Amino acid sequence: MLRFALIAGGFYLAYALLVFFMQRDMLFAGRRRGPKPPEPELAAGVERVWLELPEGRVEALYMPPPVGAARPAPAALFAHGNAELIEQWPELLASVQALGLALLLVEYPGYGRSEGSPSEHSVRAALLAGYDFLAARSELDKTRIVGFGRSLGGGAICTLVGRRPLAALVLTSTFSGVRSFAAGMFVPGFLARDPFDNLAAVQRFDGPILLAHGTRDSVIPFAHGEQLAQAAKRGQLLRYDADHNDCPPDWRSFASELQVFLRAHGVLAER
Repeated sequence: MLRFALIAGGFYLAYALLVFFMQRDMLFAGRRRGPKPPEPELAAGVERVWLELPEGRVEALYMPPPVGAARPAPAALFAHGNAELIEQWPELLASVQALGLALLLVEYPGYGRSEGSPSEHSVRAALLAGYDFLAARSELDKTRIVGFGRSLGGGAICTLVGRRPLAALVLTSTFSGVRSFAAGMFVPGFLARDPFDNLAAVQRFDGPILLAHGTRDSVIPFAHGEQLAQAAKRGQLLRYDADHNDCPPDWRSFASELQVFLRAHGVLAER
């Protein structure tokens, strides 16, 4: 029995070490593993900007407020999922921009053409630089900057809580924390190098939070969205009959619900 216990313990230790050393490959699945890709052609009106960080510069895409929007306009700082790139998002987010907002889509270090390597620390630094970029622009109202994150991006946005003033949070398909996934993989939570404790951030945040989650999410179970909504002081949960990558199913419909939420909390002016 002792020999069996030692063998089993050895296998478990090897497994735990494997998970520990591979966790960033799993968490940051879209990180660059080869040469930097060429810069894609941008849609009209989308501006490429570079944010300077100690580890090197990171790319961002700026979508200004639409023509005719009141100035200074509100803005949203957007962070994408773990296997995505910023250039995949301007078309989908056009319906959000049309509400009267500017958007800044920040790339993660080590993704796409951005320098550095991804970690919770470096991702937070990139988002802080993105926030400061928006706050410095004269056409924008720095008191109405919204943090908007999808999946891993929800974790990226939540790292700003307590570090920069946000008018609201919008979190879609977001997890409660990386440590909850560690437990599901039968490894102790303290092995998480990038914990992204979104639950604690949501509990600390005093502003309004809009959450959207698919009830059939096979990557981040719907229970995570429910847990975050229950922890929020001023939370609203939108339930969609959707999986992970098709939530929300219709971005125009989601933009309409987002508009109601932002107007109710003074981010967007009533018309």
